[in-house]
Amino acid sequence: TLLQNGPATYQAMFAAIRGAKNHINLETYIFDDGEAGQQFADLLLQRQAAGVQVNIIYDSIGTLLTPPALFDRLRAGGIRVLEFNPVNPLVGNKKAWRLNNRDHRRQLIVDGRIAFTGGINISNTYSSSPLGRRAKKKPGPLPSHIGGWRDTHIQIEGPVVAEFQKLFIESWARQKGEPLAAKNYFPNLKPRGDEIVRAIGSTPNDPQNLIYLTLLSAIAHAEREVHFTIAYFAPDPQLLKALTDAARRGVEVKLVLPSYTDSWPIFHLGRSHYTELLKSGVRIYERRGAVMHAKTACIDGVWSTVGSTNLDWRSFLHNDEINAVILGRAFAAQMEAMFAKDLMESSEITLASWKNRPWTNRLKEQTARIGAYWL
Repeated sequence: TLLQNGPATYQAMFAAIRGAKNHINLETYIFDDGEAGQQFADLLLQRQAAGVQVNIIYDSIGTLLTPPALFDRLRAGGIRVLEFNPVNPLVGNKKAWRLNNRDHRRQLIVDGRIAFTGGINISNTYSSSPLGRRAKKKPGPLPSHIGGWRDTHIQIEGPVVAEFQKLFIESWARQKGEPLAAKNYFPNLKPRGDEIVRAIGSTPNDPQNLIYLTLLSAIAHAEREVHFTIAYFAPDPQLLKALTDAARRGVEVKLVLPSYTDSWPIFHLGRSHYTELLKSGVRIYERRGAVMHAKTACIDGVWSTVGSTNLDWRSFLHNDEINAVILGRAFAAQMEAMFAKDLMESSEITLASWKNRPWTNRLKEQTARIGAYWL
């Protein structure tokens, strides 16, 4: 089930959590203590009190501004809570302290039967949907009038849920969490629906980044169209070549990228590649009226992906990430309809207009390139 933006995603998550009977495993980059975070906390504590074991992994950097009291409350209620790579090197897994390795995954697994993944965090920024065409300010840092973030999540049932579960349990073990309570984490799962679905996880310790290689392969084998909607776009040379090569061989390559951002270095680093992309025939659009935070793609109307992975160095080199890959025309049709809607809310960047951008923007782009590896 394709889920667009925070309200719809939270509603589906809450319904699944309320129906939990055995266990709930939650892995998230951000877990704020605002209204949304408190709603999740209250509901998870209710299920824990009802005998459903709740296990949570949260990222230390992603929750840097979250008061420890929120997690203390969850622990006091019996929920097992694990901090991923604590900022403080004196706690957690001391022998493998890696500040730059972050858990960027977002997944919720209920009873080993329902899985959610995508780009949506637990935060008040997702409490409303994008404003749409009302906002027409110039691109740049996030203006105060923007309300709601544009993001995408997915709800999955069927045998692949066991693969999401394995990735969660592996993360827990790598972070030296206390032994998980004995629950039915791997129930018998029957096929649901017609699509073929795969769960792909990546960590900086992997000899090869499977998500990165999968994306490169999908682009290289595209025959008609490559459509990406990406929050943080800062391609390495190989990915840049894959996109430009596809455009040059006649594939329709379209990118929907942010026009507003919460990270100006990544924003300008991505824009530093626009000239090369536009010259090759890649068409670039910047989303208005919202902070674009989705990480999705649809290729040739049959291959789709929804997940936590951006097209940037951090996702491929430094973060733990997770994506669902879906093969099926029915789901791809939903993805294409969503992409078309985003295009309607976007402004196309042409080569002629791009060449006339201010010199101050060019300076920001070159400055951002200096720290590309660490961004």
